[in-house]
Amino acid sequence: MTVNFTPSQIQGIIPPLVTPFNAQGGIDDAALRETARFMIGQGVHGLVVGGSSGEGYTLETDELQRSVEIAMEEAAGRIPVIAGVIANSTRDAIRRVEAVKATGICALQVTPVHYIYKTDEDSTRRHFEEISETTDIPILIYNVIPWNYLSPAQLLRLMRDVPGVVGVKQSAGDLKALADLMIGARPEDRIYAAVDSLLYPCVALGAHGLISMLTSAVPAACVRLWDAVHTGDHGYALALHNRLLALWNAIYADNRVALCKYTLALQGVPTGHTLRPTPEASPSQQAAIKAALAPVLEFAAGR
Repeated sequence: MTVNFTPSQIQGIIPPLVTPFNAQGGIDDAALRETARFMIGQGVHGLVVGGSSGEGYTLETDELQRSVEIAMEEAAGRIPVIAGVIANSTRDAIRRVEAVKATGICALQVTPVHYIYKTDEDSTRRHFEEISETTDIPILIYNVIPWNYLSPAQLLRLMRDVPGVVGVKQSAGDLKALADLMIGARPEDRIYAAVDSLLYPCVALGAHGLISMLTSAVPAACVRLWDAVHTGDHGYALALHNRLLALWNAIYADNRVALCKYTLALQGVPTGHTLRPTPEASPSQQAAIKAALAPVLEFAAGR
């Protein structure tokens, strides 16, 4: 299948889809379809499947493939779809790429290896080179692994030296790293942000898109934020940022995947279960999210 979107067309609010699991731990295909439809109906500009918010670190290769196929069917060529590749070795990353490359995805979001060991710069470069050699699908480096965290200088070298690497998703709450990437990037490099507590500054700095859990939890509000910054309405953007930050503070916890699903469930999205042993939202967490969600939805709806 031909890739329909170029890297330069991957921009804006690109939420990582949560993965609805049933009580037995299987993926609920119907709920995943409905979740994708909800996101598209909220006006998002793209979708990621198998990211951290989608518990991609737990998915079997066939589950990732099926999830990508469902998202592609629901997107129906209207918006780009990116496949997440979270793997502990080059071998396993390539297996995942092989499984999804015929689906028509426009890019791959690939982490460095992420168990307890840090790979040196040459090994990391070879990791992305070997993946790139197996496919012509553009690669975005998902820079999120705390003990294998790639510096802006290293990321810029990878985008320059590895032909298939076209961009970076900068995570881990590091706004300075994002700023350094933006000033060091070439015009063709694509820099995306996942700093949930600072989405407004990320857009103001010129990030080409937002791919983060908060964009999954309240996609329409994040679209409003994106639009406000790009039309110069910084007063509205700052006011919305303050409400989004309060919501993120309620979601940010060790079980935040479950809390993101709970936030979506409050909006009528059938997000199913989170895989054990991650706990579901506690009563106190539910109360905090309810209190913080209402101001976000009301303010965004009023624009």
